[in-house]
Amino acid sequence: MTHPKMLYTYVGIDSHKNAHTAVFINCFFEKIGELNFRNCQSHFETFFKRAQVHRPEGGTLMFGMEDCASFGLMLTKFLVGKEQSVKHVNALLVARERKNRNISEKSDSIDAECAARVLLSKFGELPEAEPDDTYWVLRSLVARRLLLVRHRSAAKNYLHSLLTHQYPNYRDYFENVDCKTSLAFLEQYPSPSTLKNTTVEELAAFLEIPSNKTVGLPKAKQILATLPDTTVQFQEVRDSVVQSAVRQVQFCIKEIDQLEDSISGFLKKFDCTLTSMAGIDTVTAAQLRSCIGDIKRFPTPAKLARYAGIAPVNYGSGKRDLQFANQRGNRELNAIFFWLAVRLSMPMGGNHYITNSFFYNYYQRKISEGKTKRQALKCVERRLVNIIWTMLTNNEEYVNPPVIEAPNEKL
Repeated sequence: MTHPKMLYTYVGIDSHKNAHTAVFINCFFEKIGELNFRNCQSHFETFFKRAQVHRPEGGTLMFGMEDCASFGLMLTKFLVGKEQSVKHVNALLVARERKNRNISEKSDSIDAECAARVLLSKFGELPEAEPDDTYWVLRSLVARRLLLVRHRSAAKNYLHSLLTHQYPNYRDYFENVDCKTSLAFLEQYPSPSTLKNTTVEELAAFLEIPSNKTVGLPKAKQILATLPDTTVQFQEVRDSVVQSAVRQVQFCIKEIDQLEDSISGFLKKFDCTLTSMAGIDTVTAAQLRSCIGDIKRFPTPAKLARYAGIAPVNYGSGKRDLQFANQRGNRELNAIFFWLAVRLSMPMGGNHYITNSFFYNYYQRKISEGKTKRQALKCVERRLVNIIWTMLTNNEEYVNPPVIEAPNEKL
């Protein structure tokens, strides 16, 4: 009787930006071939025809892709279109296989062979590769926004360092240096020397435009009355640097606003109900969907919790049975659940209002049971996983409890 594994030749593929490497092994872990080809649609057909040489008699090929979402996306879609069986081989499993084989070197050929060996040894356990452009586009939008947010923070911090020399008391004028009025003022008047011939009326008229008339004469009087004398050598060059930094902050803010509009519009394709929960805005919902992907990958909430690194890791030996925090999993998804748990279980705002009384009471109960704050937050994260998994699986909306004020206690 023929074993099912003997009906396949196992193809491990290590994908890169310019070229891919494919290694073929049989059911006895013997390497029987290797192919290198460019990451180009026109070369995929040639690769597929050459790969048929290694197909077993009466059997077929099974492909294992380490990367199905980035450099290997086009090839995955090509193979799926050819009605081939394509499995997603986790990069961690490939690295573990290389370590178990005691291989000190690392190359594309070795990684591809390790991917094929994992494909064979975990036959039937690995998930099917299901390339979906909608999730890829959503991940691209979220990643681009995150990059711009980091650039905005860096540009804003740099602008702060410049203003300590130009306007030492600039915080007295504008609390937020990246607000529209503040940026417009600094671009027009990058140093006190540029305000010497400006009257109160002229400055007030200028401030009214970017602020929609919410800032005017009082603020103009305050600025001109407390204007420091910071004129130094090469002042014009210093002013141009400040103006350049202001334009960079403005560019990042504009691009982030446009990306958030694109994210909001694209998120409608998923018929997403996550935004029905108070505390989850459009960006957070997009981050969750892009990290989780198709919820069908996780048959239970426990699987999603383990993927996010929220479920504890068990270490048992004999009579000892210990649990430790999981340091693996998707760290980006783990961070999203953490900050969401903080947002929902902690009093927020100047009036210390409670966004979600259910999670607040649940957090307080865990604290009263003797858990630390971090452990209590972990419990909230785990409960959030259950709720979000149910919302995504059943396409249900969340029913928010009423917003209440925090008890009068030391927070």
